[in-house]
Amino acid sequence: MEQVLARTLPAAEIVPQRLHAAMRYAVLGGGKRVRPLLVFAAGEVAGTHADRLEIAAAAVEMIHAYSLVHDDLPCMDDDVLRRGKPTVHVEFDEATALLVGDSLQSLAFQLLAQYPLAHDAHKQLEMVTLLAVAAGSRGMAGGQAIDLASVGKTLSLPELELMHIHKTGALIRAAVMLGALCGELSAAKMAKLDHFAKCIGLAFQVVDDVLDAEASTATLGKTAGKDAQQNKPTYVSLLGVAQAKALAERLRQDAQDALDGFGAKAQRLRALADFIVLRSF
Repeated sequence: MEQVLARTLPAAEIVPQRLHAAMRYAVLGGGKRVRPLLVFAAGEVAGTHADRLEIAAAAVEMIHAYSLVHDDLPCMDDDVLRRGKPTVHVEFDEATALLVGDSLQSLAFQLLAQYPLAHDAHKQLEMVTLLAVAAGSRGMAGGQAIDLASVGKTLSLPELELMHIHKTGALIRAAVMLGALCGELSAAKMAKLDHFAKCIGLAFQVVDDVLDAEASTATLGKTAGKDAQQNKPTYVSLLGVAQAKALAERLRQDAQDALDGFGAKAQRLRALADFIVLRSF
């Protein structure tokens, strides 16, 4: 995946060099690559080729990377550390960080439009629409807006879930569905994958909240304890650590159950569900 991203990002020598260097700094050399892994794992279930999946995976990861760059800006979470190194606005400057996010988002959609990824044009347009919705006001950006508006407030569990279905879950769901759309699956199997994706999307955020409360900055590669410092509503602040861990485990089991009937082809999806939940406790 690192090689694919290095190849699809503009070279640092191309004008404007500073912007392209900053884009590469933001994307390369760090991160768990969970979303690209989900694209590949879902593509394996759908029986498609790696050359399609790697482009879809790169597009999803570029959207994710752009969201992290913007999320770290002073006007958002104002963080100085990401993936174990200075955030983009610290390493370069705030204006460059803003442009990095804008450029990565544009490049993601360029990739989805430029390469043949599906069996027909209609399905490829569906893929573009899926990622656009996941990244926009009805997905990730909307979830961030709800998050910012919720600082200092106490949310109910349904309200918290609604926020994170948008902020974190939407792009994880898009990763799974894009991988599946690169191949051929029945509507019933697509629905099962969709349910799997929604469960692990929520589980991912629950685990992140636990990690923020329990893990060190060195372990996370980003500043630990920021949620509590900023008085943000989290699964830990609402449920406590023990109940948050129990919720993550229930979501993991629901995700695993959704894969019944897929057989050995779903082995990587099952392993990723386990990784998402069990990576910390």
